[in-house]
Amino acid sequence: MTFEEIVHHRRSVRHYKDLSIDPEKVKHCIELATLAPNSSNMQLWEFYHITSPETLKALSVACLDQESATTAQQMVVFVTRRDLYKKRATNMIELETQNILKNSPKEKQEKRIKRWQLYYGKVMPFLYSRFLGILGLFRKILVNLIGLFRAITYQVSENDVRVVVHKTCALAAQTFMLAMSNENYDTCPLEGFDSRKVKRILNLPMGAEINMVVTCGIREERGVWGDRMRVPFDDVYRKI
Repeated sequence: MTFEEIVHHRRSVRHYKDLSIDPEKVKHCIELATLAPNSSNMQLWEFYHITSPETLKALSVACLDQESATTAQQMVVFVTRRDLYKKRATNMIELETQNILKNSPKEKQEKRIKRWQLYYGKVMPFLYSRFLGILGLFRKILVNLIGLFRAITYQVSENDVRVVVHKTCALAAQTFMLAMSNENYDTCPLEGFDSRKVKRILNLPMGAEINMVVTCGIREERGVWGDRMRVPFDDVYRKI
């Protein structure tokens, strides 16, 4: 399929056929999802590929017994891991250092390495660190003062950062669903679920959060609820 055909083919499917799908193809779609854009390339996400019948049954209960969950052949749970920011920042320092040593002129390497060490060694830990909302409040006060003199990002509270992590995880979920459509597999993103139950089922640590649960399978004809509806394009499109 062309990309446009893939986009049109993807629908939120509420009922799947009792037909198995290839877990290796689903895994490959998850691998493609890791190529999604994300804030500062921190990649604060994890992907739980559920194929076990017992776990699928438990998750369907946690997903409020929605038909999309009870008939799913597999599921992928998209999880944010804001708590891994130190590890990911260290990974990025190593990556960017190697990129600079490989691609930059020798006379510029030291300066550029120091720049990335500052960004991932100081700025990212400062932005992602948490302490009962107090550090976020301090960051808000600081950027509002700096904003008096220059353009700056104001979304730096602990909740703002949480939103950023969930947005980038959602980009990965969308990439996954389009990749699945390319395999002629169907999906449905669920936001109606008991997040505490899902975390217990997957044995997730306290710092993890559920972004969304995506059910997977092959659509029944009745699994798609009628024609696709979108508000008129002119209602949402603004050319400036």
